[in-house]
Amino acid sequence: MQVATGLDYKELYEQKSAAYEQVQIQLLSLTQQLNQLKKMIFGSRHERFVSADVNPSQLTLGIQAEQTAATCNIAEAKKISYIKSNTTAEQKPLNHPGRMKLPETLRREEIIIEPSVDVSDCKKMGDEITEVLEWQPGELFVKKYVRIKYAKPEGAGVLIGELPVRPLEKSMAGPGLLAQIVIDKYADHLPLYRQMQRFERGGLKLPYSTLTDWVSGTCRLIQPLYEALKAAVLRSNYLHADETPLKVLDKDKKGTTHRGYYWVYQNSIDKLVFFDYREGRGREGPAGILENFKGYLQTDGYAVYESFDKNEDITLLHCMAHARRMFHDAMDNDAHRASYAMEEIQKLYAIERICKDEGLSVDQITQVRQEMAVPVLESLGEWMKKQYMQTTPKSAIGKALGYSIERWKRLSIYAGNGILNIDNNPVENSIRPIALGRKNYLFAGSHEAAQRSAILYSLLGTCKMHGIDPYAWLRNTLEKIASHPINRISELLPVASI
Repeated sequence: MQVATGLDYKELYEQKSAAYEQVQIQLLSLTQQLNQLKKMIFGSRHERFVSADVNPSQLTLGIQAEQTAATCNIAEAKKISYIKSNTTAEQKPLNHPGRMKLPETLRREEIIIEPSVDVSDCKKMGDEITEVLEWQPGELFVKKYVRIKYAKPEGAGVLIGELPVRPLEKSMAGPGLLAQIVIDKYADHLPLYRQMQRFERGGLKLPYSTLTDWVSGTCRLIQPLYEALKAAVLRSNYLHADETPLKVLDKDKKGTTHRGYYWVYQNSIDKLVFFDYREGRGREGPAGILENFKGYLQTDGYAVYESFDKNEDITLLHCMAHARRMFHDAMDNDAHRASYAMEEIQKLYAIERICKDEGLSVDQITQVRQEMAVPVLESLGEWMKKQYMQTTPKSAIGKALGYSIERWKRLSIYAGNGILNIDNNPVENSIRPIALGRKNYLFAGSHEAAQRSAILYSLLGTCKMHGIDPYAWLRNTLEKIASHPINRISELLPVASI
């Protein structure tokens, strides 16, 4: 029997220690994943963060106000603070503003109510007016065009009035109905089969295929507008980009769905958004769309976008909200380090909030960021490098630090130009309707249907960014587009300046 030597015991101990360390790392990673899954299923998705040493009823953020006041020439920039307070028992409550006044644009149905007794010997004093907000279901009705025929003298022929141009030739659907079907599905997320049920309750049974034909026909009609919007978006020198998945039925994949992607590009300056459907999440999608783009491109940390950093005409910058989210997710792993990072990032957002509230110009925002945000960014960047050396790279806090350190230069670019955003939230706001739609109609019927949806999401999303009623715009567009000159198609976009 061979007896182990001291060296053998030492090697065995080191092997066991290394194995134990790997198990601990794996346990830490699995615990973090479990906590994340619990949050996704049971917890709030809100990322609001309040430091433990701050009174929740009053959150005040001072950012070296005295030091910057001497150099900052912007009015009201001497005091950079953000205060949230709750009403206490000692505070006098505000007077109730009264019942909301109903808009004058609503149709009024006037009902005169006389007293139930004889008033012939009384003198009228005035009126007591009470308004009640009412609703009746939308109405399907028929436009009946009667064209009178006339015979020309001496058998020279027949005269008859011309029918108005219809959006879809030989279709019985008018522009108002087509617009309502599209808005119900793509703005209010009501699937077509539910619309069928509603029409049937109103006495009209429409086949599902008829509704899908109307939607696809509408998309073909406004395809030139979609191309004009794409050109307008890409003329900008500052774009946000992001992508989101959707399920698509594929005839080649029986019993399952294909995972396609909407690539979304937003011009937040001119308030334009463009959705492009692709079957995959590879770099060929943005590479094709942004082939001739020049300027700032803001994205999350997805590796596909890294190739644009090699393009000398494109300045790639990243999203601070994504960095903050990783520290938020690391709170259960290392609350001390994660909360410090979030406090510092919170200072950066407080500066942005004050700039917005004060209505500062682009040059003023740049000046404030240089004087107030840059010191915070530099200090936080150095702190992250030091802390990373003391953490386990595979832990949640290690991943959060590594993510930010690798991208810190691009995360800080926004501070040098007041036109840039601190994060990619504008484009993420445009993507939110997609998530709502997925919950309701679950999947697109084909790749072609997914691309048609991209057309509608682009144009209706641009309406939303400009505060334009999407139904009114679409109905007006469908009434005009069939006879509108193609070289002036951009006049129909839901923006006045293009």
